[in-house]
Amino acid sequence: MAFAVSITLLVLAVACGGAATRGPATTAPQTAPSQVPQSTLESQDVALERVYENLTFSRLTNLVQAGSRLFVTEQTGRVLSFPIGREPPEADVFLDIRDRVSDAGNEEGLLGLAFDPEFDANGHFYVYYSAANPRRSVVSRFTAAGTGTAGPKNAGIAEPESEFVIMQVPQPYKNHNGGQLAFGPDGMLYISLGDGGLGGDPHGNGQDPSTLLGSILRIDVSGVGPDQGYRVPPDNPFVGSPGARDEVWAYGFRNPWRFSFDRQNGDLWAGDVGQSSFEEVDLVQRGGNYGWNTLEGNHCFSPRTGCDPSGTLLPVIEYGSDKGCSVIGGYVYRGKAVPSLAGTYLYGDFCSGEVHGFRFENGEVAGHSLLVDSGFMITSFGEDQQGEIYALSQDGGIYRLKADG
Repeated sequence: MAFAVSITLLVLAVACGGAATRGPATTAPQTAPSQVPQSTLESQDVALERVYENLTFSRLTNLVQAGSRLFVTEQTGRVLSFPIGREPPEADVFLDIRDRVSDAGNEEGLLGLAFDPEFDANGHFYVYYSAANPRRSVVSRFTAAGTGTAGPKNAGIAEPESEFVIMQVPQPYKNHNGGQLAFGPDGMLYISLGDGGLGGDPHGNGQDPSTLLGSILRIDVSGVGPDQGYRVPPDNPFVGSPGARDEVWAYGFRNPWRFSFDRQNGDLWAGDVGQSSFEEVDLVQRGGNYGWNTLEGNHCFSPRTGCDPSGTLLPVIEYGSDKGCSVIGGYVYRGKAVPSLAGTYLYGDFCSGEVHGFRFENGEVAGHSLLVDSGFMITSFGEDQQGEIYALSQDGGIYRLKADG
């Protein structure tokens, strides 16, 4: 690995990625992304407050609200739930699929969770997990018991036997799995997949839209059933294009570990983990090519000099390895607890523990600030139905963003 960070339990060796030797990267010959010089960053009056301290978790990867409960995923293969707003003595096991989840690699395991927009009525939810023999990523639908007119607050457990496999993607290596799932405002299911791993993208998957790897996918699962799989939305950008997969929404990613939709305007934001020199945050557009492995951030990667970045979209934000090692994409803040952050996109870094934020206005970054220097290893962010944001840590802690003072 490129960084001497102890990550034997880490979901996010995600980041450090590779076998490639760190060396000077040459800035690509195109306009640089909108950035605020590091010297202008100032801490804000916000903090991360530990919540649900009575609960014990291991290797958290997601936090999602459904009904009156929060659901978290453990990398080993469990989904646990507990009521929001209270301090329960313990969490309930909602789904346990450890028997089919492989976490043999640091970046493998139960990585994604998304609840169907009609979960209250149909009890469906979706997970992304790693499996072995052969190594592959699996997107599956499960069905919770006790849903229906009573709503998800009375849902007890989801039987592992209710699994309906939606998609399986062969994985050449044990890293760069991506793993995020989320329903967009259009009701489609979006899925992130990394380039397949090792280091430096040896198979060239990032720049190959004929593979699902190195991409964010968009599929329609509304009609999935015993006699029908997922459908490809006809307005996906590469439908019918020779040499491209219809499911691809955007490509050119190395390891888009976490992405999210702005609940106010529908913008899709992703944090793409860098190889060894640069981390980046992207505003993802339909059909966009985000450069990997021609570029790492805004800089030539392959080749190191004289690369051709034409046709690629630059990151909105990039930062160097002197500032961290694994970007953790977050959310645009739309809650009420910290009014000063309204409209601010928050992201973190696993190694530094810092949480930064910026607004994106008229195509430019504004107010880029260091918000919190948490001191812990951030593995993911979550958002509740009120728009409040949570950070998950490697030690199993759940922290909620709040005004400080």
